[in-house]
Amino acid sequence: MSTFAELLLNGVSLGSVYALIALGFVVIFRATEVVNFAHASLLLAGGYVTATLHDDIGFWPALLAGIAGAALVGAAVEFLVMRRYRGADHSVLAIVTIGVDILLTTELTRRIGTDVLALGDPWGDAVLTVGPISLAHTRIAAFVAAALLITAFLLAFRYTTWGVAMRAAAESAETAALMGVRLGRVSLGAWAVAGGLAAVAALFLTVFPTPGLERATSLAALKAFPAAILGGLDSTTGALVGGLLVGVTESLATGYQSDLTFLGRGLGDLAPYLVMTAILLIRPAGLFGTKELARV
Repeated sequence: MSTFAELLLNGVSLGSVYALIALGFVVIFRATEVVNFAHASLLLAGGYVTATLHDDIGFWPALLAGIAGAALVGAAVEFLVMRRYRGADHSVLAIVTIGVDILLTTELTRRIGTDVLALGDPWGDAVLTVGPISLAHTRIAAFVAAALLITAFLLAFRYTTWGVAMRAAAESAETAALMGVRLGRVSLGAWAVAGGLAAVAALFLTVFPTPGLERATSLAALKAFPAAILGGLDSTTGALVGGLLVGVTESLATGYQSDLTFLGRGLGDLAPYLVMTAILLIRPAGLFGTKELARV
């Protein structure tokens, strides 16, 4: 029972980090209706800036620099690349983001090389033990940070001018533009916010028990993609629920891997995609996604 509870808590913590990444997918999709396949490179960029600066300026300033750096990269991608393709077919825009991801990831992995970079976090390998349950301090910090950031985002999304403009653009971009909403500014803000959230997620994906930031870190963003899809790409609530579901599923599948050897190795990595497929078979728009109706 203690093993299950420990795996469940670790899964909730990991899922909250996935929810941050999935929220980035949703923010950009709601603002632009583009599936951003360059999200993994934004995550890697934020983590790289934090890792390279923490020795010189300290962890917290380096983290802020990493968040700002990833936000600037996201904003630059939108302004210099995506804006040039405004009005293009959504499939074309998705392919463009794949190209952007390849370029950014190639450069970042060249810089990282074979090194494993520490981010200098203050929690180290400390573990909190309550009875038979042990939980790393980094996992607790991840959950608290994700909860605070997600709450702040939802409040901003509901009550700020930018949030109202984004919701208006998501409902009808043409109507929003006619009402004076600057769609370019909304899109730019969405990419910047997604980059900032990805940078925070990069931190908690590379601290203990993970050895550090490496070339393959960006692949973690791919695990958050099922969270965004199964929750519904246009639903912020879906991103949160999807992230938690994927995190718990991965944690339990990995923890009980020895009891599920008949299903093959690497079940923890595969489980999120299996859950996504099962849910999409029942609800093609995702758990909280909007169903599109078409007159025929």
